[in-house]
Amino acid sequence: MPLAPQCDIPWDNNNLLCNTNKIDDHYSSENDSDVSLSTAIDTATVSNATTKAKAMTSEIEITEIAKEGEKADPSQFELLSMIGQGSFGKVLLVKKIHGRDTGQLFAMKILKKATLKVRDRYRTKMERDILARFCHPFIVRLHYAFQTEGKLYLILDFLPGGDLFNRLSKEIMFTEDDVKFYLAEIALALGHLHSLGIAYRDLKPENVLLDADGHINLTDFGLSKESVEKNGKTYSFCGTVEYMAPEVVNRRGHTVAADWWSFGVLMYEMLTGDLPFHGSNRRETMSMILRAKLTMPQSLSVEAQQLLRALFKRNPTNRLGCSNDDVKSIKSHPFFGTINWEKLYRREVQPPFKPLCTPSNHTRCFDSEFTKKTPHG
Repeated sequence: MPLAPQCDIPWDNNNLLCNTNKIDDHYSSENDSDVSLSTAIDTATVSNATTKAKAMTSEIEITEIAKEGEKADPSQFELLSMIGQGSFGKVLLVKKIHGRDTGQLFAMKILKKATLKVRDRYRTKMERDILARFCHPFIVRLHYAFQTEGKLYLILDFLPGGDLFNRLSKEIMFTEDDVKFYLAEIALALGHLHSLGIAYRDLKPENVLLDADGHINLTDFGLSKESVEKNGKTYSFCGTVEYMAPEVVNRRGHTVAADWWSFGVLMYEMLTGDLPFHGSNRRETMSMILRAKLTMPQSLSVEAQQLLRALFKRNPTNRLGCSNDDVKSIKSHPFFGTINWEKLYRREVQPPFKPLCTPSNHTRCFDSEFTKKTPHG
């Protein structure tokens, strides 16, 4: 993928039905001051180190969450299977064996305090605080939060369909109708977060879970940022590089509009099976996000190409969703013209895919690398 001067979008204004696969744009961001890639990376490193040093003096604990007045503890859950594992924690499928919701399945996220860096403790607290604030049909629900002397626990919805990454890895790419459905539900979830002043900042297939019926749920709010007011900026360098908006990469400050760039990356990936910007290493990927031309597959519908163009604006003030209308402008785009948004919110629209889950095999849609391991609390 060749590099081009930094511009507002990676394409020109040629007709959508043109024969070429590469569409270039010669827009000059005259209102933007250049920040070199090296400066962006170096500044991020220094900033993270400084933040960590300042935070070392304080211990971050989570506040307990009790469901209907009932507090929980590890003894109330039977460990059934491991379904996920990260650098500082793991996720288990568990069954409640005591209390009001005896017999119900949950996902138990366990984090060892001794192995958590201060930054990770802060992110755990952030995730707990955000999840405790709301209940939305397309956002994973937090049922309990508690801790022992050595561990932190979050008890979340168990979503047996696994994540969108798992399905995408099997299907390679989805039909436009499938993509339209998933994006529409994701848009409602993002719009709800933004209405509360929350920037999600880590949209990617691994963080989009499917429930038993095939509806999506956003999960993992450790990188989210609260109190991002309308047009207010935050300067954290965070997220998964391939999905980062240019203004996150160059550290000029970003708003909730950065989520709509990531939304575009996810859309492109689901439609084509490829990432729009992906280099051989992190630095090259970041450089591509800032300057690379992008191949626009002509097999996509006119409406899909138009939406991608509107989302991939390198100047965030020109990006669809950047205005005060936020998700309303996304919903009104012709690509979503066939979506009944009220029915979608009520979960009355049938998902394109229903996970093949059975009572005897709840973990069928999860990676066997994890499920074959013996679960330990």
